[in-house]
Amino acid sequence: MRFFEDLQLGQRRELGTYTFTAEDIKRFARQFDPQRFHLDEDEGRNSLFGGLAASGWHVGSVCMKLIVADNQRLADLARTRGEPIVLGGPSPGFKDLRWYKPVLAGDTITYSSEIASLRASASRPQWGILQVRNIGINQRDELVFSVLASAFVPRRNNG
Repeated sequence: MRFFEDLQLGQRRELGTYTFTAEDIKRFARQFDPQRFHLDEDEGRNSLFGGLAASGWHVGSVCMKLIVADNQRLADLARTRGEPIVLGGPSPGFKDLRWYKPVLAGDTITYSSEIASLRASASRPQWGILQVRNIGINQRDELVFSVLASAFVPRRNNG
């Protein structure tokens, strides 16, 4: 995480990759989204997905996991350089969530994030509000996931 003043419109951040295995897809589905095409290969093949498909919520959860891991990496780098650790605030929400193509067993998704807007918070001057477009691209270079997410980011001088 960086201070609000250090962020720039259009700034891009590579978050990492994740390969969705059949086992992972079924485990997530059993717990959170037990629909037939997430639980059984035959049902997935016979569905409009054409194969065992990951839940969209699974695809989004992996994105969140990678965001948190990258924030931890940035905090560790700051710590080793003796810089202040920047702790972000909560998210006031998201919009424009899209699942463009199914994520099937064996697909590897590469996630990234790009800053779409920045603004100072009117009611909380110590915070800025960041909007980022988080996306996932499969190994065939196809967009499979996108969401516009917001987050509170601390300002260096508390506004």
